[in-house]
Amino acid sequence: MDKKAPSKTMLARVLNGVKQLAIMLVFFTLFSAAIDLWRSKDIPTDNLPDLQAMTLNGNAVDVLAMSYHEPVLVYFWGTWCPVCSFVSPSVDIMASQYSVVTVAMNSGEDEKLSQYLKHKQYDFPVINDQRGRLAHDWSVNVTPTLMVIKGGELQFYTSGFTSLPGMWWRMLLA
Repeated sequence: MDKKAPSKTMLARVLNGVKQLAIMLVFFTLFSAAIDLWRSKDIPTDNLPDLQAMTLNGNAVDVLAMSYHEPVLVYFWGTWCPVCSFVSPSVDIMASQYSVVTVAMNSGEDEKLSQYLKHKQYDFPVINDQRGRLAHDWSVNVTPTLMVIKGGELQFYTSGFTSLPGMWWRMLLA
């Protein structure tokens, strides 16, 4: 009987740890959602600013027009942003499966930005917003910022670290 007591204690500890982890995840998710709501208060959900531009590769993009065919993930980021270095690889994966348009904010001249993308092996389409005008038009003050646009309307908005599953769920729910 002494042998069963330690196993029950161990099981109780594991279950308690799982319970605490679940509570922390729920708290973190709610806190993150509240922060996103506060940060997005100035961003309109409809009548979005125009986002027509040329990518570094010379391709014309029109985010609002694209969004009428399928959801578009719009990613505002910077080469200088430490959190973006964790989010950008996930955005690159998303770009192989979904419509993705990225806006590099205040990240230097086209050549410098192209070298950065080549070094990191990113294939996502990039609009170089050298002076931050597009970011200003879209009321983006925090990097990284991700938006899902569908039918010309903002469906989802998040800023800061976002996981690959978080991006996928937003695109699927849009």
